Amino acid sequence: MTQIPVRNPHTGDIDYAFEELTKSELASKISRLRENQVDWTSLEVSDRGEILTQFADGLARHKDQLAQALCVDTGRWRLSLMEVDALEAITHSRVNQAIDTLQTKRMKSGSNDISHLQVFVPYPVVGVISPWNYPLILSFLDAVPALLAGCSVIIKPSEITPRFIEVVNQVLSDTVELGAVVTVVPGTASTGNNLIDLVDVINFTGSVETGRQVATRAASQLKPAFLELGGKDPAIVLESADIERAAQAILHCATVNTGQACFSIERVYVHEALASKFIHLISSLAEEISLNTEDPAKGVIGPIISAKQIQVIDLHLNDAREKKASFLTGGVIEQHGGSWLRPTVVTDVDHSMLLMQKETFAPIIPIMTFKETSEAVYLANDSEYGLSAAIFGDLDKSEAVALNLDAGGIYCNDVDLIGSAHESAEKMSFKNSGLGGSRYGPEGITRFTRKQSVVFQHGRGVTIDDL
Repeated sequence: MTQIPVRNPHTGDIDYAFEELTKSELASKISRLRENQVDWTSLEVSDRGEILTQFADGLARHKDQLAQALCVDTGRWRLSLMEVDALEAITHSRVNQAIDTLQTKRMKSGSNDISHLQVFVPYPVVGVISPWNYPLILSFLDAVPALLAGCSVIIKPSEITPRFIEVVNQVLSDTVELGAVVTVVPGTASTGNNLIDLVDVINFTGSVETGRQVATRAASQLKPAFLELGGKDPAIVLESADIERAAQAILHCATVNTGQACFSIERVYVHEALASKFIHLISSLAEEISLNTEDPAKGVIGPIISAKQIQVIDLHLNDAREKKASFLTGGVIEQHGGSWLRPTVVTDVDHSMLLMQKETFAPIIPIMTFKETSEAVYLANDSEYGLSAAIFGDLDKSEAVALNLDAGGIYCNDVDLIGSAHESAEKMSFKNSGLGGSRYGPEGITRFTRKQSVVFQHGRGVTIDDL
């Protein structure tokens, strides 16, 4: 086994290491999962749901231990607690939904003589490769519905945030039936590649660059790949908008988790009539947000988790400076052991800048103005990404704008509403933001199955006379 060093984002120190599995060791684990999946899928959906309810209860029992491990991984405390609470709630919600969603249905066809059974047959083994920004939630957001669908699951979180793995595996093993069909393993890209080779379907959340590699490797083996990739989400502030509401929501979405979220607002387009007041307001609010340099539990903005991402952020900031952008707040990466960036409001930007082109993954709010709504729509769509977007203003006008945006999830007068509607609302990733079905709504469960039809002839069947 190879020792992989891990950086502490809050201190900047290398203070942890893990051993990476060989391909044969990984294959052995997956072989066990494949064998155990046979009994798992034979259970009723309600029985699998009961077992996953026990998992949710285990999360609650181990909340402090899990949050502490996540806090060291990420350098922030409140969101670590939130991750545990959110996964518990998501699990309960999916359990309640799965029974109806996965029910085998006997259906009549166009002809009275034909009926069929619609059956959902799970993939035996699902591989989940998850990112470092929300280590726990994004490890299980898709794993839970896959398990409910009857699959076994192996999860490889990012090598940047591996400390929570031991704790969550303990939670899983507390329920024997669940521990038999799901495991979490640490590893680098090498383990991820091996995982793709050994499972039946792959679920990846991460960058566009890595997503292309995952998709290519899976496609070469004719394996489905579900990809949730980068975002450069725009917010449009219409002339009819409540600027207080818009500024609060946009600032929240741009800075939560230090802007390290695919759904972060990374571009803002404000009607010129509101621009001056909006920019002043959001800048004032941004100045009030504190760093958690002294204590992960005190302050709002945590450290930049990934050392590699620090370089990306620095590149984008320098590019904007060279092209004469104006920095109203923040704009400097601060060293306090780890690396921090204060909420950064930037004006005098345009689409030639990296800040407006590429995913920055930082608490940066670049603002442009527009005169006509059509211009705002054009600018919002002028991107390789199409994950989600937000619109602020009169709801009728917001709806009209929304229907012209190239994004999978569009939120009117708020941000990131998909979590509140995840049971019924389905959204796909447009453009380079992803591939595959919706991870939300009923499809978030059924995409881990193959649809099988058993068709019955109740009347006269074909004969050679029909030739």
